[in-house]
Amino acid sequence: MLLTQDEAVKTFITNLTSQLSEWLEAGKLQRIVLVIMSKATGEVLERWNFNIVTDGEVVEKGVVKEKSDKEIMREIQAIMRQVSSCISFLPCLDEPCIFDVLAYTDTDTSVPFTWVESDAKLIDNPQMVKLHSFDTKIHKVDTLVSYKNDDWDEQ
Repeated sequence: MLLTQDEAVKTFITNLTSQLSEWLEAGKLQRIVLVIMSKATGEVLERWNFNIVTDGEVVEKGVVKEKSDKEIMREIQAIMRQVSSCISFLPCLDEPCIFDVLAYTDTDTSVPFTWVESDAKLIDNPQMVKLHSFDTKIHKVDTLVSYKNDDWDEQ
């Protein structure tokens, strides 16, 4: 895990998590995508896609559906182990990189002026690996990582 000392990055992440939480609680968030790009060229190297399905009954009617924190934590830990194990097949990022976060929301969602429209930042001819999903009984999250085909794989 990387910890940053950069105040601008800390502020970005604080604002990001605050806005995503608001959209999640309102049932307006459909997908979050973490994009890792080459700093020099802007080429997308990895794309971490988190599809979110919200139980509308919980958001609209306030229906309570419970799942123990222990069960949820166990599922999240399984995903974290799987993310950690991705290092064995993801290409090594041996150049300075930047990241961006894309949020896919319902069309009627109000978006702060600090957020800007973006293209999908897709990877041409990507390799893809589907990771485990988890379910909180309110949100189900499916994860897929796409990455740039490593030239070594084709030789």
